Amino acid sequence: MRMKVLLTVTTYPLPSKTYDELVCTAGMLEDGRWIRIYPVPLSLLMDLKTRKLNASLKYTWVELDLERRTKDFRPESYSPKHKDLSDLRVLDHLDTTNDWELRKQACLQRVYTSMEQLLADSKPPTSVSLAAYKPKRIIDLVIEASEEDWDPMYHELRKQTDLFAPEEQVEPRDLIRKIPWKFSYRFEDENGKVRKLMIEDWEIGALYWNCLGRANGNEQEALRLVRQKYEEEFLTKCDVTLFLGTTLAFHAKNAPNPFVIIGVFYPRKRDQLKLSF
Repeated sequence: MRMKVLLTVTTYPLPSKTYDELVCTAGMLEDGRWIRIYPVPLSLLMDLKTRKLNASLKYTWVELDLERRTKDFRPESYSPKHKDLSDLRVLDHLDTTNDWELRKQACLQRVYTSMEQLLADSKPPTSVSLAAYKPKRIIDLVIEASEEDWDPMYHELRKQTDLFAPEEQVEPRDLIRKIPWKFSYRFEDENGKVRKLMIEDWEIGALYWNCLGRANGNEQEALRLVRQKYEEEFLTKCDVTLFLGTTLAFHAKNAPNPFVIIGVFYPRKRDQLKLSF
């Protein structure tokens, strides 16, 4: 069916065993319901020369044909009818004027303040798998080391033909770089329980690589700059809401908490805006 979607988050890409790197893109319908679009080939969302995501697509209304994913029990999950997204129509972009007012109207129509309620709603029959959530308090950003590279299997697969590559392209592209760090927010929920969820969105990954470039390859300095943004700036100057999504495997296994952070919504606090004048 033809659907109008406000693109709000894109997860960091994962290599695919079948073709191009894939990303999970999520957004809002006009009535405030969440929708997940998967798979979306990364090459269709980024500048192939710079290998950077087309930032202008974020918080942009698009229209395309979507079908329910029959292999995914989560009610918000859809797939593009046309894998090359040839039917995609780009509409209006929502800017940040008036303290992100247009974005707030679209994205914050329903915000959970209770993690217990969200986890209850993630169970059948509702099986909620995407949500906006505002914790009682975000404590800090947790940074942990991770594997430095993808499994060698993916590099071998990359030598095969890319299903979405132009015919004249002979040499396969390199895999997009894997981030050798895991980023998480530690926060306090409505009952005072401290929880930790990984941040899986594209934005923090792109920030890390940009900071690494600014730091001339110094990883610790790059991590300091990431922390400065996601901890010092966001947690003191911004009114943060977390966009959460479940991973299919953990949701299917009825994990105690199948959610990860797939996006951070961070308009400036209104009192901060007043102080700036």
